[in-house]
Amino acid sequence: METLTLWPQGVPGMPDPPPQERVTERSTDSSYRDRAIAGIVEPRMAVFRPDRPTGAAVLLIPGGGYRHVVVDKEGFEMGRWLSRRGITAFVLFYRLPGDGWVAGPDVALSDAQRAMRIIRAEADRFTIDPQRVSAMGFSAGGHLCADLATRFAHQTYDAHDAADTLSARPDGAACIYPVISMDPAIAHAGSRRLLIGEHASSQRERAHSPDHNVTPDTPPIFLLHPEDDGSVPVENSLRMRAALSAQGIPVETHLFASGGHGFGLRKAVGKPVEDWPALWLAWAERRKLV
Repeated sequence: METLTLWPQGVPGMPDPPPQERVTERSTDSSYRDRAIAGIVEPRMAVFRPDRPTGAAVLLIPGGGYRHVVVDKEGFEMGRWLSRRGITAFVLFYRLPGDGWVAGPDVALSDAQRAMRIIRAEADRFTIDPQRVSAMGFSAGGHLCADLATRFAHQTYDAHDAADTLSARPDGAACIYPVISMDPAIAHAGSRRLLIGEHASSQRERAHSPDHNVTPDTPPIFLLHPEDDGSVPVENSLRMRAALSAQGIPVETHLFASGGHGFGLRKAVGKPVEDWPALWLAWAERRKLV
């Protein structure tokens, strides 16, 4: 598997002392892995290249409550699924806002923006159409995905090289059981605390709630959320849908009565949400993203 380093000239805003990357294997079943990576100090992308690329690419953004990044369940497994369908997948290992980086709550967005630009800069090498690069995020990664879709042009770092002249706007974005709002009434408490702090002002909450940052330039969005999600209330997706609709942004929303949270691919099997990847693929085909 190929790995692309996001910041080959040096990661900006390094805290002192720097975080220590830690990998925790959460799976008790030897047939699959479920790693959670904390303290990411070298942001990067793992690349899943198809045998016959179609020109489509997806930046995959795993969740983990901004505490760690669950790279297998919501990254590598989906990367393999996409590559089997001719789609080049890039799994993002992003820095975490609670680790003391200078960029603070924008540090993960910096990595997502940089990742999109690198994918476009390397389009010829990976046989990618730079106008068919979308993003998909899960849980807190869904927040980062929505943040990228709404604040792709927000300057979060100084330009490093020619890649930074390219757009960071995804051509479409899929937010799967996403954290969206920092409103304490519906926010995922852990993500909110690590991103903006427990006692953040209402202004700071709004600044980091993608439903308040939708503009006419926001790309088409795919939302999927079970109504029985006990970790991230479905109201997060409903608020995002309302904000997108108010701006006339194309949005497709799939709600399921049951499914819970954090199912990815493997844990969706046997549940009504099992078909969610096919729903996304059909949407992406209609949007001419794949």
